[in-house]
Order: sequence, then structure tokens, then C-alpha cells
Amino acid sequence: MITKKGSAKWSGDLKTGKGHVSTESGALDDQPYGFNTRFDGQPGTNPEELIGAAHASCFSMALSLVLADHGATADEINTTATVSLDKDGDGFAVKKVHLDLTAKIPDLDEAAFNTAANAAKEGCPISKLFKGTEITLDAKLI
Repeated sequence: MITKKGSAKWSGDLKTGKGHVSTESGALDDQPYGFNTRFDGQPGTNPEELIGAAHASCFSMALSLVLADHGATADEINTTATVSLDKDGDGFAVKKVHLDLTAKIPDLDEAAFNTAANAAKEGCPISKLFKGTEITLDAKLI
């Protein structure tokens, strides 16, 4: 089993409070987050963009694994995960994630590419974390 840690510190109320998020590896070290970075577009991070980055990176790695099963290696895989935070009753919920994929893969046809991309979407561990959440995919082979 592999375990990784992320941590967050928070002080104050929801709207005026401030937090900092860090990762065990140090890739993120006391990065600011808060209501203003989540809902008002202020500089800093937020849970949805961190989840998006995690999903995009996991999906890209999963796709490289699936491509190997097709005897292919990507020159480049570019994935963006758009995480949608929607009003849900009195609160909010992540109800949809959309993956935009552009990949350059020599000697792979469109059908095999789409099969591989969909298999990666289903097999990615972060996709599995979103069980019950709609995950959509637009894939473009260049």
C-alpha cells in the first residue's frame, strides 16, 4: 500500500478566515486558500483545483499505462480536469468532472486512442474516488 499526506491549517470563520495547504513531498508548502480563492477568484489555491490537478495527473498516468497495452507510447499527453462545485441543498457538492485530453501518439489510430482514453478514465484511481460523480471526457488525438 502507498500512502501520501496532504495537510491544511485554517483559522477564522468561513468568509474571512484563511488557510494554508501543504503536501508531504513539499511540492505545496503553506499555499494560501480561503473563501476568496475558492469563490471570488483571488490568488491562491482551493480544493477544487487541487482535485482537478490530482485527477488530470492520475488520468494521464493511467492513459500511458493503457497505451502500453496497445503497444503505443505517447509523445505528449495534456489533460485538464474541470471540477464543478454545485449548490446542493443548503451546501455544495462536486457533481461533475470534465476531462479535456489532447495527446500526440505516433502510430495509433483514432479508434484505439478513444478506447484507451475511456479505459484510462474508468481505471484511474482518482476517477474511482469520484464514484457516483459524472465524469465526462473530450479526447483529441493530434
